[in-house]
Amino acid sequence: MNQICCLNPGCHNPSVPEHTQFCPNCNVAIVTLKDRYRPIKSLGSGGFGKTYLAQDIDKLNTQCVIKQFAPQITGTNAFQKAKELFLQEAQQLQELGEHSQIPTLLAYFEQDNRLYLVQQFIDGANLLQELKNQGIFSELKIRALLQDLLTTLEVVHYYKIIHRDIKPENIMRRRSDGKLILIDFGASKQLQGTVTTGTLIGTFGYAPLEQMRDGKVYPASDLYSLGATCFHLLTGVHPGELYQEYGYEWVKTWRVHLQKPVNRDLDTVLDKLLQKYYQDRYQSAQEVLQFLKTSQLTTKTAYQSSHKSSQVPSQQQNSPSKISSTQVKSKQNSGVPKSRISVPNNSSRIITWSSIGVFVLGTVFLGTQSEHIPIICKPLDNCAIDEEFSSKYKQAKD
Repeated sequence: MNQICCLNPGCHNPSVPEHTQFCPNCNVAIVTLKDRYRPIKSLGSGGFGKTYLAQDIDKLNTQCVIKQFAPQITGTNAFQKAKELFLQEAQQLQELGEHSQIPTLLAYFEQDNRLYLVQQFIDGANLLQELKNQGIFSELKIRALLQDLLTTLEVVHYYKIIHRDIKPENIMRRRSDGKLILIDFGASKQLQGTVTTGTLIGTFGYAPLEQMRDGKVYPASDLYSLGATCFHLLTGVHPGELYQEYGYEWVKTWRVHLQKPVNRDLDTVLDKLLQKYYQDRYQSAQEVLQFLKTSQLTTKTAYQSSHKSSQVPSQQQNSPSKISSTQVKSKQNSGVPKSRISVPNNSSRIITWSSIGVFVLGTVFLGTQSEHIPIICKPLDNCAIDEEFSSKYKQAKD
């Protein structure tokens, strides 16, 4: 039998049989929203209201999520601001369209003097749950996370939207394909030009300086939050704890919390994402993806070259953090990494010296085994007596 629950935000919303008319806990009438969206159980509550797992009756009881606007705040201004943010979330989900890694907006409406937002249900667990269940992330998982989320942020920032609350709880891994889904756009902000000044929204430790101090956000603000998220998943240390103790100075010593050093290119990326001032960070998701792509090629090339020559290519002596954007661009345009160009010269030298070595060893071996080469046989006292044989040997040798 199908289940249903009441939508009273002050109730713990027990699930009851579908045809129950009143909640046994609070005696509030149980309803199906728009005669279509049937709430099943409460998923949790936040600053703006409660979230429910539901079924879309018109789509063969497909699961969906109902977000109810019921803010736990007082004061006219605060309430109005929360209402604006709730509407803004619906508008931005609508604008982002049906992106495969962002929940799709299904409906937005008012009923019984309450606002509701209905969106696609993501079957999976968030990354904080994954951290608790599976332990700290490996470098490989962090690299995959960056590739996945940066691609999504490219789209979000293209629409001039700043999420403003990226953290492990707001990233879900979809069970069906393992893809990462960015959720909860309730704190997101529409950019006006290059910067927006607004309400101080974010999570301590994950939100950057400019967002928490001035209410200003940039694409680089989301990138800081992404870096803090990677740090948390890589170390198991909540950045909020470090923020409370050291303020934003914690970003200067993030490496001391690593159980072991990370690869050089990943170290470079995380360090730049976690810069205190937004001007010192990457300025776009595309810029980070570009570096990741280049650094992967450089690492692969260096590995191949080290097996072909005992000489270390000069490129390996430079840290990726010192490679300028011009150098990165020239590498991409060349199509062939520099370290690969030098390999044929090294191979030629190796072949030449190997040939000389074989010739010398062959000569010495032949000499020590022969009694007819004067320079060898005289010291060994084993020179040939047979002149005719010596003559024939000399002709053969010539």
